[in-house]
Amino acid sequence: MISEKDLSELEKIPLEERITRVENLLKDKESPRAFELGLLLALKMGQEIREKKPLGSESGDLVASWSGKYPESIVEEAIASAREFMLNPAKIAGKIKEGLKGKGEGVPLASADDAASATPSSGDTPQRPESLDGEVENG
Repeated sequence: MISEKDLSELEKIPLEERITRVENLLKDKESPRAFELGLLLALKMGQEIREKKPLGSESGDLVASWSGKYPESIVEEAIASAREFMLNPAKIAGKIKEGLKGKGEGVPLASADDAASATPSSGDTPQRPESLDGEVENG
């Protein structure tokens, strides 16, 4: 688990490095939590948006790769978590901080602000892939 200090440090790290760190933390886990997978998915989607790539062009492959590794319910919950990160990052950040203060267990990877900093400005309207509706796009 990471501390609130770790979360504030992560906010200073460039997006690409955040993605690498989350990927490295997840690669050795046999059973990652859906929330953790959702964080990685949101970061990847944010990277696609920043690079002006079609949303789902790379993150869709990530979700497809999970289908063989993890139960369908975990994959679907990860997609829902990624959607929450993208649509309500402040709400997720609050939950993370409360978890760190209250139970002392928090979230083991990174802050929702990571995903928030990767979201487009209000003038950008990227097309959402079908995978956000619970189905994985093949292509």
